[in-house]
Amino acid sequence: MIATLDRTPLPRDFFDRPVLEVAPDLLGRTLVRTTPDGPIALRLTEVEAYDGPNDPGSHAYRGRTPRNDVMFGPPGHVYVYFTYGMWFCMNLVCGPEGRASAVLLRAGEIVEGAELARKRRLSVRNDKELAKGPARLATALDVDRALDGTDACAPEGSPLTILTGTPVPPDQVRNGPRTGVAGDGGVHPWRFWVANDPTVSPYRSHTPRRRPS
Repeated sequence: MIATLDRTPLPRDFFDRPVLEVAPDLLGRTLVRTTPDGPIALRLTEVEAYDGPNDPGSHAYRGRTPRNDVMFGPPGHVYVYFTYGMWFCMNLVCGPEGRASAVLLRAGEIVEGAELARKRRLSVRNDKELAKGPARLATALDVDRALDGTDACAPEGSPLTILTGTPVPPDQVRNGPRTGVAGDGGVHPWRFWVANDPTVSPYRSHTPRRRPS
């Protein structure tokens, strides 16, 4: 399957657009993670848009911090954060430099290097679950905070690269509420996915975490 995909890297100006234009346009694109053991390629099937100062669900809603600094640009860079004390999640920064917005990569289909991804996702029942969810995607691709700030548009040598892949036709794109986002940020229908794709993660509304008694 990977041989049929367009392996031309996406240019930086692809990301230098409003986040709600970039997010659905990422579906069907190919993310390549280069590791010492070989490449892992993933076809993106589900993403979520986060629009900085206009978005209560965004990490950058209240301004710039050491944690979210990469979100402020330049576009085409990778923003990685740590959540719930145990998982990493990966985003692609977009929009003009200085205005924080990013697209969370929620799910995808491993189309190359599945044997490498399986070594990191030993509990999966089948390959459709290797990257079904943002933390699973990052785990399968061996992504952690060490890759925060990586330039995915670098001409060569980057550990993470975005290729043109096979864009999804507009009539196959669906959108709805973001998964697990609380408050005002949870109402935005800014999650985008490929219709009927088995690698898309199930929708879950926000459930408050309870402190141990």
